[in-house]
Amino acid sequence: MSFLAVPDPAAARRFFLARSGLMLSGAAVALLAGKDVLAARSGGDGAADADILNTALASEHEAVAAYQAGAESGLLQKPVLDLALKFQGHHKAHADVLAGTVTRLGGRPVAAKAKYAFPLETLKSQDDVLRFAAGLERGAVSAYVGAVPLFAERDLSRAAATILADEAMHWAVLRQALGQDPVPGAFIG
Repeated sequence: MSFLAVPDPAAARRFFLARSGLMLSGAAVALLAGKDVLAARSGGDGAADADILNTALASEHEAVAAYQAGAESGLLQKPVLDLALKFQGHHKAHADVLAGTVTRLGGRPVAAKAKYAFPLETLKSQDDVLRFAAGLERGAVSAYVGAVPLFAERDLSRAAATILADEAMHWAVLRQALGQDPVPGAFIG
């Protein structure tokens, strides 16, 4: 799907939901804390929006667990460990708001898995952990790009775009920490 294409909204929702289930990402589409206007939907398809948010919530739970695994690996040194814990805190905040929003939309928030299948055996250095985290954040960026136009409730799209920016910052900072160009192109595709 080209970033210039304007997909059918129903087909785009199906694409996002199918694709995000295959990604190991920290994808989240969250509402900013304090955006009470979102508590009362003004119309649209609340059930479909709740499904998209629940998909994002599952990915946020996964991101929280991934950052915890990185922190517990013993491979991260200060200040990188502090940064990982800060990013984990962002994902926790996203998850909390997502769960509340799913509930307000009449859905039931998904719970975190008891265990995730991360490639921990491949993490041998701080750079390995940073590459793993950067990959998760890159996946989150892609998922947000796909999710923004899918919501029936436009306020959810605006909120998703703000979280997209947060995930892009995470990705850029992690790339910088790896000695890579933090902004490798003018477009994210």
